Amino acid sequence: MRFDSTSSALLLQKRKSLRRELLQSPGLKDLRVAVLGGSTTNELVDLLELLLLADGFRPEIYQSDYNRYFEEAVLSPEQLVTFRPDVVYLHTSCLNIQGFPPLGATADAFAAAVAAEASRFRTIWRALEDRVGCQIIQNNFEYPAVSVLGNLDAASYGGRTRFVSALNRELAAAPAQNRKVVLQDINALSARIGLQNWFDWSRWYSYKILTTPDASLAIARSLASLIRALYGKSRKCLVLDLDNTLWGGVIGDDGPDNIRIGRETPEAEAYTAFQEYCLSLRERGVLLAVCSKNDPEIAKKGFAHPDSVLKLEHFAAFRAAWSPKPDNILSIATELNLGVDSFVFVDDNPAERAIVAAQLPGVAVPDVGSDVAGFIPILEAARYFETVGLSADDMQRAEQYAANSQRESQRAQFENYGDYLDSLKMIAEIEAFRPEYLERIAQLTNKTNQFNLTTRRYSMAEIEDLAVDPTYVTLYGKLTDCFGDNGLVSIVVGRKDEERLHLDLWLMSCRVLKRDMELAMLDALVDRARAASVRFIHGYYFRTAKNGMVADHYERLGFSRDSAGTGGEEGPWILSVDDYEKKNRHITLKGAAHV
Repeated sequence: MRFDSTSSALLLQKRKSLRRELLQSPGLKDLRVAVLGGSTTNELVDLLELLLLADGFRPEIYQSDYNRYFEEAVLSPEQLVTFRPDVVYLHTSCLNIQGFPPLGATADAFAAAVAAEASRFRTIWRALEDRVGCQIIQNNFEYPAVSVLGNLDAASYGGRTRFVSALNRELAAAPAQNRKVVLQDINALSARIGLQNWFDWSRWYSYKILTTPDASLAIARSLASLIRALYGKSRKCLVLDLDNTLWGGVIGDDGPDNIRIGRETPEAEAYTAFQEYCLSLRERGVLLAVCSKNDPEIAKKGFAHPDSVLKLEHFAAFRAAWSPKPDNILSIATELNLGVDSFVFVDDNPAERAIVAAQLPGVAVPDVGSDVAGFIPILEAARYFETVGLSADDMQRAEQYAANSQRESQRAQFENYGDYLDSLKMIAEIEAFRPEYLERIAQLTNKTNQFNLTTRRYSMAEIEDLAVDPTYVTLYGKLTDCFGDNGLVSIVVGRKDEERLHLDLWLMSCRVLKRDMELAMLDALVDRARAASVRFIHGYYFRTAKNGMVADHYERLGFSRDSAGTGGEEGPWILSVDDYEKKNRHITLKGAAHV
């Protein structure tokens, strides 16, 4: 159940019944969220709870007293510490800014006021890090409803509009300086809605609720999308129809020369804009796929059109056939090693949308209508592809999937699989967690479901703590080969207990399945264990609906049941470090000779 187009009035009216229904959903993940508000947050929390339930969370939400966000974070944090939140959300508005400069402020006074106000929020973040240690979401600020200086308010050192702009720039630097802070862009959100539809002064004076119900819902949707991204629930692949979706007209009837794309007409320009939008998503790591009822060779000619922004090489998978679209989407999921809950399907045909939504409920199927001019704002409003950071791997993901096709082609040339692996000339970098990779590591822990032995999820804050905790052994694995860089693809986290190492996490990207990367990771893990005077490694497997493929992982690697015979499928599976012999034969470690 999703509420992408549901109104705030309907959600609030049916909140209790919707909540009861959503609480019956299987597999909900427990999540503790603390909302520290500069205004009354009950309405926002009610909406947020529904959205998080629809996203697969079972939220427990703590609210600060009205306008006590600073006090509860910095001065009296006992209740917050006891609550132990996974995420703290600082919900403030321009009314909570305390240090606006006077109207006649000089440049120096203006700069000092900005620095002081930003410092107040940094004090809150430091207090939360020291006492709670969880992920922090901080909103920036909408512009004030009143510009006392008129147009000069944006230019004068005494203008509040200029002050908010400068303060927002200061806050925008926070995520780069502090990985435990994520910024929510309230400024852009309020601009899209419009300040006249944002503030509700009657509710403010009566109840200290500053925003309209629609603005509260927009804030809740934005916040829920950030939490989805933190826990790896953002969508990964945009699946696109062709005729009247990526271009105007039916290519099989009109011919490739007569489809409507380009700049000559308003309609053609709208299709071009949508293609440009899709390409921009690909450039930031979203995979593109085609699913169209069409003759494949005719369909491909559309991308040879001189005005087509998208080309065939931009698609990670291409299905143009006359078979049902749900079947083709399942085929794409298999090819890309992704669950259908990673997909967003865009089609101008309402019947096709209804069939996919009914047969593949995990696929997001926005009601885009038939007017291409509305496709982009509808997709943007739903925030399917929200991210809390862009890693180098994100930017290269589409190319990495394209290189996999080349690897599969080469594989067919070898009868002996070991010879094929050697032909790839693989080189692995396997080291303890490093600061420059922590963002990607946190991302992988929350996105990887199939090759994931325990499916434990870690926030960026938790990964940072693990990286410096001497009681843990941490490893990341990067893999390159003759076709390119696969990026950071594997993670192992082990917790030391005297002479034993308990593996809390072992995961690997499905992009590198059957390349022996797990053997190289195990060799490196044993080396680290020996260096830490560990004699036994304990592995654990917790079965989920998606990770059955690794049920025999530890057995295949030579782990045994515990000596008491009590270990079932979950383990512990035990490996003796003393008796271990290296297993990797086909991957060269960076800086080492070939094994």
